[in-house]
Amino acid sequence: MYASCSPWKERDVKHLYSGGEWTASGSAAASQTLNPFDASVLDMVEAAMIPVCELGAIPSGEAVRVDGPVPIAVFNADGELYAIDDTCTHQDASLADGWLEGCTVECPLHASCFDLRTGQVSGPPARRPVRTHRVQVLDGMVYVQLSHSADLAA
Repeated sequence: MYASCSPWKERDVKHLYSGGEWTASGSAAASQTLNPFDASVLDMVEAAMIPVCELGAIPSGEAVRVDGPVPIAVFNADGELYAIDDTCTHQDASLADGWLEGCTVECPLHASCFDLRTGQVSGPPARRPVRTHRVQVLDGMVYVQLSHSADLAA
């Protein structure tokens, strides 16, 4: 069970995914198209802290989904918060809809299992890991800092 959070706002990320392209807009410049696999673009997105929700909105054993350029699932596993890419690497299923046991989430579609701490697959049929993201709680608000890996462009 998950609660869906608000989509990311331009002011939060400053980079939007629209129509199959990443765009950045400046107050004095026209929008420019960005390559989402360009290391400099990923570094800019990685530096952004995405607001998720208030800490109390994610009860223990539950997850929230954050819709955005890359959907993110934030899990509360016995009081510890973990964030991973929300889409199963086997097929397009939301991991926030999966079953949480300890630090493992099971995909609701074909029961692939992923370790929330590492993103590694711990049960087939998925073979590729999901990305993990840094979670911070500041003044009672949960934030996610996106990460990237060499596997993103694969």
